[in-house]
Amino acid sequence: MLNEPLEIAEYIARVMDDKKAEDIEVLEIKTLTVIADYFVICTGKSSTQVSSICDEIQEKMEGQGIRAGHIEGLRGNNWILMDYGSVVAHIFSPADRDFYKLDRVWADAKQLDFK
Repeated sequence: MLNEPLEIAEYIARVMDDKKAEDIEVLEIKTLTVIADYFVICTGKSSTQVSSICDEIQEKMEGQGIRAGHIEGLRGNNWILMDYGSVVAHIFSPADRDFYKLDRVWADAKQLDFK
């Protein structure tokens, strides 16, 4: 059972990795904002893969007894945000990840190794 935000963030990152997501990052942001403790960011190669990664995260998290409080972006499948309270997962298409550059916006965040 996942209890701590770090465990949840690492679990989500491993699910992303299992679905062949690219450029996976786990950012610790808890000292920078009250939005969340962690952002987990990845890129899917296509809108189909972005959607597939989202579906897998949702299924695996529900299997752990954890439901997303909110999911945005399902219609376009270019940037899906999954809000798990202390952990927010961002699944980007390559173009949207390059455009929004969350990695740069949160450049002061500590990057963690989830493997």
